[in-house]
Amino acid sequence: AAALMPDGGSLLTLTYLGAERWVPHYNVMGVAKAALEASVRYMAADLGTDKIRVNGLSAGPIKTLAASGIGDFSYILKWNRYNAPLGRNVELDEVGASGLYLLSDLSKGVTGEIHHVDCGYHIIGMKNPDAPDITVAND
Repeated sequence: AAALMPDGGSLLTLTYLGAERWVPHYNVMGVAKAALEASVRYMAADLGTDKIRVNGLSAGPIKTLAASGIGDFSYILKWNRYNAPLGRNVELDEVGASGLYLLSDLSKGVTGEIHHVDCGYHIIGMKNPDAPDITVAND
């Protein structure tokens, strides 16, 4: 990267909460994303002296082609919406805006971070007591 970015710059990757916690049906992708997040930290340390920042963007669940391969994905969307502090799922443009921030000079003091854009879901430790009980069958 240093040879391609002689004046420094920013590298960004996409990840998911399944790298940090167990997520149903995410399986080996969780292991792959965990390795990716570790790589962000190591690359940030290695490339920092070349003025290259390396960060990850961890988006909440969004209906995409890739998400269609995850079993019970609509259940995951509902669960996230009911339990995220903002009470909703993240929108694609919000993820894009966060990516723009991480790629721009607005974040020139940020490297080695995993930036969560998930309406706060990543801070939750248990089900919201006000959330309805949902099951895969009711999905």
